[in-house]
Amino acid sequence: MRGSSKRVAGRRGRVALSAAAVVCVITAALPGAAWAGTSDGADARAVGVERLSVAADGTQANDDSTDVSITPAGDRVVFASFANNLTPGNTGRNDRVFVRDLTTGENRQFGGPAMAPPMLSSDGQVLAYLAPRFDSTALYQNHLSLGWSSAYTCSLLTCEASMGASESHQAFTVRFRYPEQNQRVEVRRPDTGELQTVDVIHNTAPIRPSLSGDGTRLAYQDGGEQDILLWDWADNSVAYPIEGPDRAAELVQLSDDGSKIVYLSGPDTYVHDVASGTTQQVSGVKGVAIDPTGRYLLHTPSGTTGPAPLTLRDLQTGADETVTDGPATAVIDSVSAGGRSVVFRSTAEDLVPDDTNGKADVFLRTLR
Repeated sequence: MRGSSKRVAGRRGRVALSAAAVVCVITAALPGAAWAGTSDGADARAVGVERLSVAADGTQANDDSTDVSITPAGDRVVFASFANNLTPGNTGRNDRVFVRDLTTGENRQFGGPAMAPPMLSSDGQVLAYLAPRFDSTALYQNHLSLGWSSAYTCSLLTCEASMGASESHQAFTVRFRYPEQNQRVEVRRPDTGELQTVDVIHNTAPIRPSLSGDGTRLAYQDGGEQDILLWDWADNSVAYPIEGPDRAAELVQLSDDGSKIVYLSGPDTYVHDVASGTTQQVSGVKGVAIDPTGRYLLHTPSGTTGPAPLTLRDLQTGADETVTDGPATAVIDSVSAGGRSVVFRSTAEDLVPDDTNGKADVFLRTLR
C-alpha cells in the first residue's frame, strides 16, 4: 500500500462528449405491484415490501431479475431481467435492462445484456449501462424524458463506470488488452464537460469508481495495492490512502453528496468523513451501500459472500432496521435519500402475497 498522503493529478488525456438538459421528478404511489405492509400516513407509498419485477398490471415476471438500484428521490428504479413479459410486445429471452417509474408503475425496456449493474443518474433522467459494442466496451445512455440515446466506446477491452447527477457527470476506468497492465481513471470535468485522466493504476485489479452527484469528487481503489483514493476537483488532487498506510481496504461507495466514503477492511466496515478526515468504524458488518446523504448504511453480516439478511443502520444513532431477514443481495445505490427505501434481490416467496413464479425477483422495502 502507498504511504504518501496527497499528489496532484496530471491532465494526460481528454475526450469530449455531449450534454443535454435535465428535468426533475417527484415521488408518488406505485400501482400494480403486490405489497405487504401498512400505510404510515405521511406519504402515498405504503410502509412495507413491494415487488418491482412485475408488469404494470401486476403480472409476475416469468424469469429472473437482478441488480436493482434506486434514485435518491426514490421515484425510479433500474434492474436487469431475463423476463419477457414485463413490457408489451417483448418476445425475447435475453437479459434486458428495465426502468420502472414508481409514480405510474410502468416499465420501460432497453437493450442489453449489461456487463455490470445498470445505473440511473442522480436526477433520475439518464439510464446508463455498459455493454459490448463490436470488439469493445461501450457506455450506452438513454435520456428518459428527452428521448435521445448515445453510445460511448470507453475501452478496447473493458471498463468500469459511475454516474453522477446527469450525463454531464461521469467517471470511467479504462483497461486495454493484454499485455497492457495499466488502467486510466477518467472523470468528466464539471466545469468543461471534458474527460480528464486523473490517475493511472499500474495493475488490472478492479477500481470500482464511485462519483459524487455533482461530479466534483471521485472515490476509487487501487485493487492491487488495496488502497482507497479520493480525487477532488477543487484542487485537482488525489489524496491517498484514505484508510492509512498500513491497512488493506476495499471500496464500497462514495455517498451521492460526496461527504462519506464506505470501505471494508478485515471483518469491519469503515465510513470516512471527507470534510473532517475522521473515520467511523462499524464493527462486525459488511457494508453494501450508503444512502445519498451519507447517514444510512446498508449492511449484511461480516464474512458473507452470497445472499444474506440486509439491515439498515442509522450512523448517527446506531439504530438498526431490518430490511429483510431472509437471504438477499443488494448493489450500490440501493438506498434512497434519508434511508426511506431500500431495493434488493431475493428468491424468497413469502415477502409479498401471491409470489408463485419461482424466480428471483427484485423488491422495494419502504421503511418510513
